[in-house]
Amino acid sequence: MSSSLELFGWDSTWADAFAPHAAGGLTPGRVVRVDRGQCDVITAAGPVRAEFTRTDVCTGDWVALSGLYLHAVLPRRTALVRAAASGLSHGQVLAANVDVVAVIVPCTVEVDLGRAERLLALAWESGARPVVVLTKTDACPDVARVREQIDTVAVGADVVAVSAVAGDGLDALADALTGTVVLVGQSGVGKSTLATALTGTDLAVQDVREVDGKGRHTTVRREMIPLRGGRGVLIDTPGLRGVGLYDAEDGLHRAFADIDALAADCRFGDCAHGSEPGCAVRAAIDAGLLPARRLDSYRKLIRENEWAAARTDARLRSELRSRERAFHKAYRNQFNRPGRDRRTR
Repeated sequence: MSSSLELFGWDSTWADAFAPHAAGGLTPGRVVRVDRGQCDVITAAGPVRAEFTRTDVCTGDWVALSGLYLHAVLPRRTALVRAAASGLSHGQVLAANVDVVAVIVPCTVEVDLGRAERLLALAWESGARPVVVLTKTDACPDVARVREQIDTVAVGADVVAVSAVAGDGLDALADALTGTVVLVGQSGVGKSTLATALTGTDLAVQDVREVDGKGRHTTVRREMIPLRGGRGVLIDTPGLRGVGLYDAEDGLHRAFADIDALAADCRFGDCAHGSEPGCAVRAAIDAGLLPARRLDSYRKLIRENEWAAARTDARLRSELRSRERAFHKAYRNQFNRPGRDRRTR
């Protein structure tokens, strides 16, 4: 197969998956950008503009073309999926067949560890390898402090600190980002500046508001660009204002592997890590080995993921409502015990 497709990730495994379509005279290609009803596809003969009628086509998909019509989408190896922004009970695929998810965290503002944990859960769930990229280190007075904070949440993931403006750390980052790489993060975190440095493609960059560190959407659609040196391709995504979890149970357990490891030593298998005796998680918090904030974040994301799953599962939805009613009933009862002075409420 042409080296142009190999640059975009084509290999013998994709060739085997495509074999039935090849037998039918169809052409392989990879989607590099999607618009309404049309997509840009790279093929061995070069880029083409193809039409499609299906709704599940995403940047990164390998497809079978019949002329200038998208006939089929090959099964995905990995997929970065968030809850649909509309709140509907289905997921939105941000990028397909990704090898590395680069979670972008800026060093210029107070680190939002909760958002980093959320993005890492999505990254682990995708099946790709997460890498946390600390950007704008040239504008940070204490990179070591930020690095120490992010290390507490980036369990099992590499962390690389860079300044795209000064060029610091870019070689180390290039070594960590190979294959198909997707950048995820809020607007203004430095994604487009970083993408320009990694690809050599001049992407538009807009200023960030000093008052809150946020910026406008520089990238308005997901598109794929070759990395420098033929290392792979980069998918730059628009800034994500909201990142809802969707069927991310495995990703949450990977992102919070430290808590799961501690929970294995709890006295009770169903320990809620509250006031139960013999709770290893609470003991670690009391000893200063685990931040209480991290357990709170874990619980919050677990609940969110359960409710997202309940949107499409009536039985689970009923169980969650019963559990919530039981909790509130127990809470009320503690204020209505016989002999309790109601004036102390």
